[in-house]
Amino acid sequence: MKKQLLLITSVALLCFASAANAQAPVLGTSSGFALFSTNGAVSSTGLSHITGNVGTNNGSSTNFGNVDGIMHDADGTTANAAASLTVAYNQLNAAIPNFFPAPLLGNGQSLNAGTYFIGQSASLNNTLTLNGQGNPNAVFIFQIQGAFSSAAGAQILLTNGAVACNVFWKIEGLVDLASNTVMKGTVVANNAAIILNSGVFLEGRALSTTGAVTVSGVTVVTPLGCGTPVLTGPAAPALNSVSCYTVFSGNGAVANTGVSFVTGDIGTNVGLTTGFQAANVTGTIHPNPDVSTAQCAFDLNTVYTYLSTLPVDIELLYPAAFGQNLVLTPHTYLMNAATVLNGTVFLNAQHNPNAVFVIRIVGALSTSTYAAVVLQNGAQAKNVFWKIDGATSLNDYTNFKGTVIGNNGAVLLNLGTQVEGRVLSTSGGIATFGINAQMTAGCTLGLNDVIKTRAQLYPNPFTASLNITLNDLDNGAAELTIYNTLGMLVMKTSLTQNETVIPMSLASGVYYYKLTGTNGTLQSGKLIARP
Repeated sequence: MKKQLLLITSVALLCFASAANAQAPVLGTSSGFALFSTNGAVSSTGLSHITGNVGTNNGSSTNFGNVDGIMHDADGTTANAAASLTVAYNQLNAAIPNFFPAPLLGNGQSLNAGTYFIGQSASLNNTLTLNGQGNPNAVFIFQIQGAFSSAAGAQILLTNGAVACNVFWKIEGLVDLASNTVMKGTVVANNAAIILNSGVFLEGRALSTTGAVTVSGVTVVTPLGCGTPVLTGPAAPALNSVSCYTVFSGNGAVANTGVSFVTGDIGTNVGLTTGFQAANVTGTIHPNPDVSTAQCAFDLNTVYTYLSTLPVDIELLYPAAFGQNLVLTPHTYLMNAATVLNGTVFLNAQHNPNAVFVIRIVGALSTSTYAAVVLQNGAQAKNVFWKIDGATSLNDYTNFKGTVIGNNGAVLLNLGTQVEGRVLSTSGGIATFGINAQMTAGCTLGLNDVIKTRAQLYPNPFTASLNITLNDLDNGAAELTIYNTLGMLVMKTSLTQNETVIPMSLASGVYYYKLTGTNGTLQSGKLIARP
């Protein structure tokens, strides 16, 4: 009898465990969309940041600005996505529920993997935690038989291995997420609209079988994992001799005004190189064309041709509004007109340090003052390439990352510009005005194989404080000295730790620093104080 009871109990537990393991639906082509409707308009107001495709199979998608994805309206891709969404909806609808929570979710609630059924409208308030219990394949399905809404600032937290790509919301009614909601998972609204209000962050997708999708100043990111291909971008070009030059023109004068600091070679193959101080250049200044500049000019044309022929993954449709906190992932991008970098653009490698970014611009490139290219999640400047068919003008205090390959256009690097990479032109003069440019790793011909920075000083520009990270203390100490543009000493301090935070009270403007150890100068460069 005891053996029979034990057997029955074991079978019951196994059945319960099997029931609790929800099965993820097959999203098919719809998985590539961040926002999609099978039948309905998809529209945006305000500035939204979308990573993933946007579109509708019957209607139009409007007012999105630059999207890190492809806009699709009533084409073959949307037809496939509509069919895939129907399949996914049916699978979610057929899932057998094993939990029946109250219609008010959140308020500190924590749920484990499984299928949850709510037979009416539901809402999310405060915090809801989805606990993967150490299982990265844990699936959460929510079947809501009515509308779904959230309170302002409500959020879903994923813990213990839970991932957004394994969270699904099947909703039989309007989805209305209030401002600043943090939502996780793929939302499928059936025969109803989806509204994402200002400040909503969705790691997942918003998909409707029939209904408009409306967003206003939101961030939507398609989730990683669950078999999603790892983005690598295109293969990087072989720079060859170009790798040893930080500032170079194949045909045009290269001239500096003011005090500039450059790590890497400087030169031109037609014209003169003037105005650079040898003491401030870690590399070779080629005042006149020579064998090295001839080889660089040849290799530069090869690099330009390679970048020009790469297949384009994503076209950014509004070049004049580039930046504005846009996030890009490893791809080959095209902007088919003159481009203005306003504010900041983020390059997100998605934790792949070898990921390559190529941005092709058919026209000139200019930036706003203090514009910045910011690297995220493992992105490296050595893997970023800008191909520009026109003039390049980086405005005052621009912080730029990557190798610029200009073609038939002059290059202007204004006061306080910082470049981690290279600034090159196949044909066109280059003028610099008090810049700080450091080439990325790769030179095997003139400099060391890898240019090593002994210290990092950030943020730069700075305001109230300056962080200093020393990679290699020289016999336990180093000295930092800071000078103004007249060469007057304004600060001196000793550094005895690898990490130091120094309060700063300097007037706004440009300054120059020098790090000195017992064996002499370790590093020098430019600092910018902001008001």
